Amino acid sequence: MFNKDSLKIDSQKVTEYLCQNILTQIRDKLKKGGAVIGISGGIDSSVVAALCARALGPKRVLGVMMPEKDSSPDSKRLALKLADTFGFEAIEESIYGGLSGLKCYEKRDEAIKSVFPEYDSSWKSKITIPTNILEKDSFNFFTLFIENEKGESKTKRLPLKAYLQIVASTNLKQRLRMTTLYYQAEKRNWAVAGTGNKDEHMQGFFVKYGDGGADLKPIAHLFKVQVYQLAKYLGVPQEIIERTPTTDTYSAEVTQEEFFFGLDFYHMDMLWYAMEHDVPPEEAAKVLNLTKEQVERGYANIKRKIVATEYLRMAPLEIE
Repeated sequence: MFNKDSLKIDSQKVTEYLCQNILTQIRDKLKKGGAVIGISGGIDSSVVAALCARALGPKRVLGVMMPEKDSSPDSKRLALKLADTFGFEAIEESIYGGLSGLKCYEKRDEAIKSVFPEYDSSWKSKITIPTNILEKDSFNFFTLFIENEKGESKTKRLPLKAYLQIVASTNLKQRLRMTTLYYQAEKRNWAVAGTGNKDEHMQGFFVKYGDGGADLKPIAHLFKVQVYQLAKYLGVPQEIIERTPTTDTYSAEVTQEEFFFGLDFYHMDMLWYAMEHDVPPEEAAKVLNLTKEQVERGYANIKRKIVATEYLRMAPLEIE
C-alpha cells in the first residue's frame, strides 16, 4: 500500500548489501585494488565514499577534490571533514588551469554576453527552470540570471543557441573531473566509483563521459531521499546532510531543484515511486496532499525526462 513511508529503507541491511556488492565488483569483477571518488562535500559523494571505506577499508579509498574558478569554498572544507570522519586520504587536484586552456570560461561568457552585452567576468551567473512543474503541464524554457558585485541582478529567458553553448562549455568541468579521477585510479590500478543517485541517473542529470563516467555506480538505484537515510546511518557529518544540494557548477549558487528537477526531492521521489508501482493518481494525491491533476503532471514530467535522456545512458552505437 502506498503511504508516506513507502520510501523508507532498512539502512543497516541496505548498507551491508551495498558494501558486499562494492567489494565483489571491485575485487572480483573489475580486478582492482581500491576506489577513487570525486568528493565535493555533497550528500551523494559522501555516502559513496563512506560505503567504499566500510567495504574496502579506508586505506583503499582515495577522495579527490577538484576545485575550479566557480567552486564553493564550502566544498573543500566539507570534503576534508568527510575524509577525516571516515579515515580515507583526500587530495586536491585543481582543474582551473585545464578549463582555462580549453577556454571553458571564455566560451561560456561569450554565450552569456549574447544575451546580456553588459556582462563581464566580474558578474555571477546561473541557469534556472520554473520550480512549479506541478502547476503547469510542462516547461520548455530556461532563464539566465546574472548578478554584479553590487548585488544588482537581471534575468531573461534564455535563447536555445546561448543555452546550448553555456551548457556545452560548463560540461567541460565534469568531463575534466572524470579524466582526473581516471588518472588517479589508473596509477593505482583502482576503480572509479560514481556518485549519481537514481534521480540523477534515470532523469539524465549528469554529463555523458563526465560525472556519468565510472566503473561502478553503487547508489544509482536509490532515490535521493533514501541516500539521505543511508547518510544518517553511516554517520556522514550533519553539516553535509543539511547542506542544500547544488550543482557547484555556476558562479552564482543554484540548487538542483532550480536547475533541473523543478520539484523538491520528497515529492518527486514519492511521485516516481507511485508511478512505478501503478498507484492511481487519486490515491497518490491523497497521500501527498496534492490534487489529481498535480500528480498527473508529476508523473508526466518524470516520464518525459527519462525518455528524453535515454541517449545519455546508451552505450555507443555500433553497426553490425
